[in-house]
Amino acid sequence: MRINDIHPYHSPFEGGQGGCLDLNMKRNKIIYYNPNLKEKARRRRIKCTSSETLLWSKIRRKSFGYEFHRQVPIDEYIVDFYCHELRLAIEVDGSSHINKYKYDLRRQKKLESRGVRFVRFEDDDVKRNVNDVIRALGIVISGLEKSNAVPQIP
Repeated sequence: MRINDIHPYHSPFEGGQGGCLDLNMKRNKIIYYNPNLKEKARRRRIKCTSSETLLWSKIRRKSFGYEFHRQVPIDEYIVDFYCHELRLAIEVDGSSHINKYKYDLRRQKKLESRGVRFVRFEDDDVKRNVNDVIRALGIVISGLEKSNAVPQIP
């Protein structure tokens, strides 16, 4: 038996990033990403904002029962936080988003077309009201669970 009989190859256009995909991985669907973004995402994890650090301290280690990752490449973009199981991206909009509304909207629509859900928080809200942000995120996650609204990747 060949390895590809167990772990079929998925091209970037079939929802994978190339290489092997574990067939037992039912809930986590990998969305194509540009491999050139991997190093940029690593650098962003090192140079994250104080709001991102604070939010990460609250959502890491499956605090909602789901695993989130930081600075995740998806398609041609990088999102601040991402949960593969829920296909949920969390964005913290700070000073880097000023005057980028059209770009952010275009980016979000593109990723939503790939099955990604978004929730956005203002940088100041995370810094000043992190507990309210966590409660709001819990409501979003609970809503996704109750409605069984885990989107399918096109």
